[in-house]
Amino acid sequence: MADLEILFADSIWTGNKIPKGQQCNKFGGNAETPKLVVKNIPARTNALIMEFSDRSYQPMNSGGHGKIGYNITPGIQQVTIPSVPGHTFDLPKGFFLVSAHKGSNWDKAGAYMPPCSGGKGYLYVVKVKAVYNAPKGKESQLLGEAELTLGTY
Repeated sequence: MADLEILFADSIWTGNKIPKGQQCNKFGGNAETPKLVVKNIPARTNALIMEFSDRSYQPMNSGGHGKIGYNITPGIQQVTIPSVPGHTFDLPKGFFLVSAHKGSNWDKAGAYMPPCSGGKGYLYVVKVKAVYNAPKGKESQLLGEAELTLGTY
């Protein structure tokens, strides 16, 4: 399995603190996922899956802040994944929902819930998985993965 390389494509993201305004609606944000550069993508990859998690709060860990897929052309070794708005199921072209965030009783429902701990210093991460997303009836395959620290909030 390949080790992907993930970098922020926007300088407001540093991996230290969640940038101002990039928290959930409940705490005054109007956030979106960070733009990500993904490198070292295996040749058969036709989708990248982003799993957003709160490592400090177990119910929102393991993709609890949403799992979103992004279709890519096989053979591309590097791609920049555009931002996806939070608190909506209306995803931009090329994206698909894997599973909605698990905090709809805490803040507005949607595919992605931005950091929403109220500034308690919780740790947020994104795991990106390179997959062969097989047609219905066939078996999909995990080809590579890596994790990037988004920051604390």
